[in-house]
Amino acid sequence: MTIASKNPDSPAPQPSLFVTTRWSVVLAAQGKSSGEAFQSLEALCRQYWTPLYAYVRHRGIAMHDAQDMTQEFFARLLEKDWLTAVNRESGRFRSFLLMALKRFMANEWDRSQARKRGGGCDTVSLDAEIAESLYAGHAAATLPAEYLFEKRWALTLLEAVMRRLREESEAAGKGAEYALLKPCLTAERGDIRYDEIATALGIEPASARSAVHRLRKRFREIFREEVAGTVADPADVEDEMRAVIAALGRD
Repeated sequence: MTIASKNPDSPAPQPSLFVTTRWSVVLAAQGKSSGEAFQSLEALCRQYWTPLYAYVRHRGIAMHDAQDMTQEFFARLLEKDWLTAVNRESGRFRSFLLMALKRFMANEWDRSQARKRGGGCDTVSLDAEIAESLYAGHAAATLPAEYLFEKRWALTLLEAVMRRLREESEAAGKGAEYALLKPCLTAERGDIRYDEIATALGIEPASARSAVHRLRKRFREIFREEVAGTVADPADVEDEMRAVIAALGRD
Protein backbone atom coordinates (compact mmCIF):
# COMPACT_ATOMS: atom_id res chain seq x y z
CA MET A 1 0.00 0.00 0.00
CA THR A 2 1.28 3.43 -0.90
CA ILE A 3 0.87 5.92 1.92
CA ALA A 4 2.30 9.37 1.42
CA SER A 5 3.60 10.75 4.69
CA LYS A 6 3.70 14.21 3.16
CA ASN A 7 0.94 15.31 0.84
CA PRO A 8 -0.52 18.70 0.02
CA ASP A 9 -3.95 17.36 0.92
CA SER A 10 -2.78 16.17 4.34
CA PRO A 11 -3.41 18.54 7.23
CA ALA A 12 -0.36 19.95 8.97
CA PRO A 13 0.23 18.33 12.37
CA GLN A 14 -1.47 20.33 15.09
CA PRO A 15 0.04 20.50 18.59
CA SER A 16 -3.49 20.37 20.05
CA LEU A 17 -3.84 16.85 18.63
CA PHE A 18 -1.49 15.61 21.35
CA VAL A 19 -3.45 16.95 24.30
CA THR A 20 -5.74 13.94 24.40
CA THR A 21 -3.81 11.19 22.60
CA ARG A 22 -3.61 8.06 24.70
CA TRP A 23 0.15 7.72 24.93
CA SER A 24 0.63 11.38 25.87
CA VAL A 25 -1.98 11.00 28.61
CA VAL A 26 -0.08 7.99 29.96
CA LEU A 27 3.29 9.77 29.92
CA ALA A 28 1.86 12.89 31.52
CA ALA A 29 0.68 10.76 34.47
CA GLN A 30 4.09 9.24 35.25
CA GLY A 31 4.55 8.86 38.98
CA LYS A 32 0.92 9.78 39.68
CA SER A 33 -2.29 7.81 40.06
CA SER A 34 -4.60 8.53 37.14
CA GLY A 35 -7.69 6.62 36.10
CA GLU A 36 -7.59 8.27 32.69
CA ALA A 37 -3.97 7.20 32.17
CA PHE A 38 -4.76 3.61 33.17
CA GLN A 39 -7.69 3.49 30.75
CA SER A 40 -5.53 4.96 27.98
CA LEU A 41 -2.75 2.43 28.58
CA GLU A 42 -5.23 -0.45 28.73
CA ALA A 43 -6.79 0.64 25.43
CA LEU A 44 -3.37 0.82 23.79
CA CYS A 45 -2.48 -2.62 25.13
CA ARG A 46 -5.70 -4.12 23.78
CA GLN A 47 -4.91 -2.78 20.33
CA TYR A 48 -1.22 -3.59 20.16
CA TRP A 49 -0.66 -6.85 22.03
CA THR A 50 -0.71 -8.93 18.82
CA PRO A 51 2.69 -7.66 17.56
CA LEU A 52 4.25 -8.63 20.89
CA TYR A 53 2.74 -12.10 20.72
CA ALA A 54 4.30 -12.48 17.27
CA TYR A 55 7.66 -11.36 18.67
CA VAL A 56 7.49 -13.90 21.51
CA ARG A 57 6.55 -16.72 19.13
CA HIS A 58 9.34 -15.77 16.75
CA ARG A 59 11.82 -16.09 19.60
CA GLY A 60 11.06 -19.81 19.69
CA ILE A 61 8.45 -19.84 22.47
CA ALA A 62 5.73 -22.50 22.05
CA MET A 63 2.19 -21.32 21.34
CA HIS A 64 0.66 -21.86 24.80
CA ASP A 65 3.72 -20.52 26.61
CA ALA A 66 3.69 -17.48 24.32
CA GLN A 67 0.05 -16.89 25.20
CA ASP A 68 0.89 -17.14 28.89
CA MET A 69 3.88 -14.85 28.53
CA THR A 70 2.04 -12.15 26.58
CA GLN A 71 -0.90 -12.21 28.98
CA GLU A 72 1.39 -12.03 32.01
CA PHE A 73 3.44 -9.23 30.46
CA PHE A 74 0.41 -7.00 29.97
CA ALA A 75 -0.94 -7.83 33.42
CA ARG A 76 2.38 -6.75 34.94
CA LEU A 77 2.55 -3.67 32.72
CA LEU A 78 -0.85 -2.51 33.93
CA GLU A 79 -0.27 -3.44 37.58
CA LYS A 80 3.29 -2.20 38.12
CA ASP A 81 4.94 1.20 37.85
CA TRP A 82 6.95 0.29 34.74
CA LEU A 83 6.18 3.61 33.07
CA THR A 84 8.82 5.30 35.21
CA ALA A 85 11.34 3.73 32.80
CA VAL A 86 10.04 5.80 29.89
CA ASN A 87 11.72 9.08 29.08
CA ARG A 88 10.27 11.80 26.94
CA GLU A 89 13.15 11.69 24.46
CA SER A 90 12.20 8.16 23.37
CA GLY A 91 8.49 8.38 24.06
CA ARG A 92 7.17 6.13 21.31
CA PHE A 93 4.78 3.48 22.51
CA ARG A 94 6.15 0.99 19.97
CA SER A 95 9.70 1.35 21.29
CA PHE A 96 8.63 1.31 24.92
CA LEU A 97 6.59 -1.88 24.54
CA LEU A 98 9.37 -3.83 22.85
CA MET A 99 11.95 -2.67 25.39
CA ALA A 100 9.66 -3.59 28.29
CA LEU A 101 8.89 -7.00 26.79
CA LYS A 102 12.56 -7.84 26.31
CA ARG A 103 13.22 -6.91 29.92
CA PHE A 104 10.27 -8.98 31.06
CA MET A 105 11.40 -12.01 29.09
CA ALA A 106 14.89 -11.75 30.56
CA ASN A 107 14.02 -11.05 34.18
CA GLU A 108 10.38 -11.65 35.02
CA TRP A 109 8.95 -14.61 33.13
CA ASP A 110 10.64 -17.38 35.11
CA ARG A 111 9.28 -15.96 38.35
CA SER A 112 5.73 -15.91 36.97
CA GLN A 113 5.59 -19.59 35.97
CA ALA A 114 3.92 -20.58 39.22
CA ARG A 115 0.81 -18.67 38.22
CA LYS A 116 -1.79 -20.56 36.23
CA ARG A 117 -2.44 -19.33 32.73
CA GLY A 118 -4.72 -16.29 32.95
CA GLY A 119 -5.04 -16.65 36.72
CA GLY A 120 -5.90 -13.25 38.16
CA CYS A 121 -4.90 -11.55 34.88
CA ASP A 122 -8.06 -10.59 33.09
CA THR A 123 -7.12 -6.98 32.36
CA VAL A 124 -6.36 -7.66 28.70
CA SER A 125 -8.45 -10.10 26.73
CA LEU A 126 -6.33 -12.10 24.30
CA ASP A 127 -7.90 -13.97 21.41
CA ALA A 128 -5.31 -16.71 21.17
CA GLU A 129 -6.71 -18.30 18.02
CA ILE A 130 -6.63 -15.05 16.07
CA ALA A 131 -3.18 -14.20 17.38
CA GLU A 132 -1.76 -17.53 16.34
CA SER A 133 -3.29 -17.33 12.86
CA LEU A 134 -1.84 -13.86 12.37
CA TYR A 135 1.55 -15.04 13.54
CA ALA A 136 1.41 -18.09 11.28
CA GLY A 137 0.82 -15.78 8.33
CA HIS A 138 4.32 -14.35 8.85
CA ALA A 139 6.05 -17.28 10.54
CA ALA A 140 7.71 -18.45 7.32
CA ALA A 141 9.33 -15.07 6.78
CA THR A 142 13.06 -14.75 7.36
CA LEU A 143 12.64 -11.45 9.17
CA PRO A 144 14.45 -11.00 12.50
CA ALA A 145 12.12 -11.01 15.50
CA GLU A 146 12.31 -7.20 15.81
CA TYR A 147 11.36 -6.74 12.16
CA LEU A 148 8.46 -9.17 12.52
CA PHE A 149 7.27 -7.15 15.51
CA GLU A 150 7.43 -3.93 13.48
CA LYS A 151 5.64 -5.56 10.53
CA ARG A 152 2.84 -6.84 12.76
CA TRP A 153 2.69 -3.45 14.51
CA ALA A 154 2.26 -1.68 11.17
CA LEU A 155 -0.44 -4.12 10.06
CA THR A 156 -2.29 -3.69 13.36
CA LEU A 157 -2.21 0.08 12.95
CA LEU A 158 -3.38 -0.21 9.35
CA GLU A 159 -6.25 -2.47 10.41
CA ALA A 160 -7.33 0.17 12.93
CA VAL A 161 -7.27 2.85 10.23
CA MET A 162 -9.36 0.75 7.85
CA ARG A 163 -11.83 -0.13 10.58
CA ARG A 164 -12.35 3.53 11.44
CA LEU A 165 -12.74 4.47 7.78
CA ARG A 166 -15.33 1.73 7.23
CA GLU A 167 -17.26 2.64 10.37
CA GLU A 168 -17.34 6.32 9.39
CA SER A 169 -18.61 5.43 5.93
CA GLU A 170 -21.30 3.15 7.29
CA ALA A 171 -22.39 5.78 9.83
CA ALA A 172 -22.80 8.23 6.94
CA GLY A 173 -24.90 5.72 5.01
CA LYS A 174 -22.10 5.11 2.50
CA GLY A 175 -21.16 1.55 3.35
CA ALA A 176 -21.75 0.29 -0.17
CA GLU A 177 -19.74 3.18 -1.63
CA TYR A 178 -16.87 2.41 0.73
CA ALA A 179 -16.84 -1.26 -0.29
CA LEU A 180 -16.65 -0.23 -3.94
CA LEU A 181 -13.99 2.45 -3.47
CA LYS A 182 -11.79 0.61 -0.96
CA PRO A 183 -9.53 -0.89 -3.69
CA CYS A 184 -8.74 2.65 -4.83
CA LEU A 185 -6.79 3.21 -1.61
CA THR A 186 -4.02 0.92 -2.83
CA ALA A 187 -4.28 1.62 -6.56
CA GLU A 188 -2.05 3.98 -8.48
CA ARG A 189 -4.01 7.01 -9.62
CA GLY A 190 -3.57 6.11 -13.28
CA ASP A 191 -5.04 2.65 -12.69
CA ILE A 192 -8.33 3.81 -11.15
CA ARG A 193 -11.26 3.28 -13.55
CA TYR A 194 -13.45 6.25 -12.73
CA ASP A 195 -15.92 5.49 -15.52
CA GLU A 196 -16.65 2.06 -14.08
CA ILE A 197 -16.99 3.47 -10.58
CA ALA A 198 -19.35 6.16 -11.86
CA THR A 199 -21.53 3.58 -13.60
CA ALA A 200 -21.66 1.37 -10.50
CA LEU A 201 -22.63 4.30 -8.27
CA GLY A 202 -24.93 5.96 -10.78
CA ILE A 203 -22.99 9.22 -10.78
CA GLU A 204 -20.88 11.28 -13.17
CA PRO A 205 -17.17 10.41 -13.63
CA ALA A 206 -16.19 13.75 -12.13
CA SER A 207 -18.20 12.91 -9.01
CA ALA A 208 -16.57 9.47 -8.86
CA ARG A 209 -13.16 11.13 -9.00
CA SER A 210 -14.15 13.43 -6.12
CA ALA A 211 -15.44 10.50 -4.07
CA VAL A 212 -12.16 8.64 -4.49
CA HIS A 213 -10.19 11.77 -3.62
CA ARG A 214 -12.22 12.27 -0.42
CA LEU A 215 -11.74 8.68 0.69
CA ARG A 216 -7.99 8.75 0.08
CA LYS A 217 -7.68 12.07 1.88
CA ARG A 218 -9.66 10.81 4.87
CA PHE A 219 -7.52 7.67 4.93
CA ARG A 220 -4.38 9.81 5.21
CA GLU A 221 -5.93 11.86 8.01
CA ILE A 222 -6.91 8.81 10.04
CA PHE A 223 -3.53 7.20 9.42
CA ARG A 224 -1.83 10.29 10.82
CA GLU A 225 -4.16 10.34 13.83
CA GLU A 226 -3.49 6.68 14.66
CA VAL A 227 0.27 7.19 14.42
CA ALA A 228 0.06 10.38 16.49
CA GLY A 229 -1.69 8.44 19.23
CA THR A 230 1.44 6.32 19.78
CA VAL A 231 4.05 9.08 20.08
CA ALA A 232 4.59 11.73 22.72
CA ASP A 233 5.95 14.55 20.58
CA PRO A 234 4.33 16.07 17.47
CA ALA A 235 7.80 16.24 15.91
CA ASP A 236 7.94 12.42 15.90
CA VAL A 237 4.83 11.85 13.79
CA GLU A 238 6.47 12.10 10.37
CA ASP A 239 9.34 9.79 11.35
CA GLU A 240 6.95 7.27 12.87
CA MET A 241 4.75 7.36 9.77
CA ARG A 242 7.79 6.62 7.63
CA ALA A 243 8.75 3.77 9.96
CA VAL A 244 5.28 2.23 9.68
CA ILE A 245 5.31 2.54 5.89
CA ALA A 246 8.75 0.94 5.71
CA ALA A 247 7.62 -1.93 7.93
CA LEU A 248 4.60 -2.57 5.70
CA GLY A 249 6.95 -3.01 2.75
CA ARG A 250 9.08 -5.69 4.42
CA ASP A 251 8.75 -9.29 3.26
